[in-house]
Amino acid sequence: MQTILNLIWFLFAGLWLAIGYFFFGVLACLLIITIPAGVASFRMANYALWPFGRAVVQPVGGPGGFSTIGNAIWFLIAGIWLALGHVTTAAAQAITIIGIPLAIANIKMIPVTCFPFGRQVVDSDRIPYGWEPMVKF
Repeated sequence: MQTILNLIWFLFAGLWLAIGYFFFGVLACLLIITIPAGVASFRMANYALWPFGRAVVQPVGGPGGFSTIGNAIWFLIAGIWLALGHVTTAAAQAITIIGIPLAIANIKMIPVTCFPFGRQVVDSDRIPYGWEPMVKF
């Protein structure tokens, strides 16, 4: 079932969302100081291509100081625009009955889109001990 959902997702949302993440990743890698944001964006592009069967986790203690500052800057520069892309895509998907699960998945990705630092994408069945799943498909 995950493969079927991932294929439908790839065709109707994943490719376009991944292109958006990739675009912001390339922009972030233009300056040396923003390379961590570019790496986070590339990681999210990979997740946006094939999300079902994967989970986003964070440590139990929460993100560190750099992650908090990085998330604030990321939200202002790229996160809000990528979140708008998720909302737009979800609205288009929710028009059909088949697209409703994909629209829900799109909405679930918004918190990770807005605040990617201090999180890791893993397979759903391989969540590290002591890490909390934030988003699980």
